Amino acid sequence: ISLRKGLSIRDKMRAAGVLEDFVKQIQYDPVKKYQPRQGSVVREPVTNHLDSSYFGEISIGEPPQKFLVLFDTGSSNLWVPSWDCKSPACFNHAKFKPGDSATFTPGGGSYTVSYGSGAVTFVMGCDTLKIQSITVTDQEFGLSQDEPTQPFYFADFDGILGMAYPSLAVGGMATALKGMLEQNQLAEPIFSFYFSRQPTYEYGGELILGGVDPELFQGDITWTPVTQELYWQVALEEFAVGQSVSSWCSQGCQAIVDTGTFLLTVPQEYLESILETLGAQETSYGVSSMPSITFSIGGTQLPLSPSAYILNSNGYCTLGIEVTYLPSQDGQPLWILGNVFLKEYYTVFDMANNRVGFALSA
Repeated sequence: ISLRKGLSIRDKMRAAGVLEDFVKQIQYDPVKKYQPRQGSVVREPVTNHLDSSYFGEISIGEPPQKFLVLFDTGSSNLWVPSWDCKSPACFNHAKFKPGDSATFTPGGGSYTVSYGSGAVTFVMGCDTLKIQSITVTDQEFGLSQDEPTQPFYFADFDGILGMAYPSLAVGGMATALKGMLEQNQLAEPIFSFYFSRQPTYEYGGELILGGVDPELFQGDITWTPVTQELYWQVALEEFAVGQSVSSWCSQGCQAIVDTGTFLLTVPQEYLESILETLGAQETSYGVSSMPSITFSIGGTQLPLSPSAYILNSNGYCTLGIEVTYLPSQDGQPLWILGNVFLKEYYTVFDMANNRVGFALSA
């Protein structure tokens, strides 16, 4: 599936002059998305999606109704706007019309996902899901009845297709991947992502369902086991800036591999040291003189050069790093490997063996 790269919600909100107030009003922490659930209320702050701008096309129903969705390995539910959603955020997006589909069945039950900026309410439904040649019949999905205007009004995508573990899905909804596996729609029980280093709207990368594309990576794939079957979470053995290896992960660190997060996030307690070592507060440094940062995962060093972690927006350079305040569920420091990392490393998600593979992107 070809991914497109659009303007991020953050870019669009900034252009509309509403970004600063919005960011002040929400208590932003990218890790809130990964906190344990209470009942049927899920907290997945959509602020995680402020910078997400890679999305692809799916269709639901018979005849097919098309939607652009964010393929998100950090959540598990599939949802799109419903025809009867009255929120402004639904007006400028594709909406699903159950009456126009011969194969739709109402699922009963509604649930709420609590976002940093307000709650999104869904009702359940079932219908045929198509992603190119893949067809899943009777796929459960959410039809959003109510969405917060900020930030969804500004999103280039209509909905979200979650690709994390079924145990994370709200309302016990069967995930799209589970449907694909049960209906034998995948050649192999794996999927993989390639994010282009020079993305455009026409081509931002690729999602390969059921396999890997050897032309999109070089060298061997490094495999590492999933440590908690909820997110695609793996152990981070070591972290280094330039030649200096930190002892931060000597007691263990966890990293969540998340296609729905754009930046690289680091635990709060390490941010200052990282910035200091990078010399990031110095505006006079050229990018070329900055060190690589290296993650050790599965016994392999995975470095990111300055060109990977420094974002150049119209000649204005910023670090593609943000801070997380909450630890992982076992108390270990939690990092999130978002698109900044994933652009450098082709990533394979192996559902049968509960492991994640990394290889240098082509």
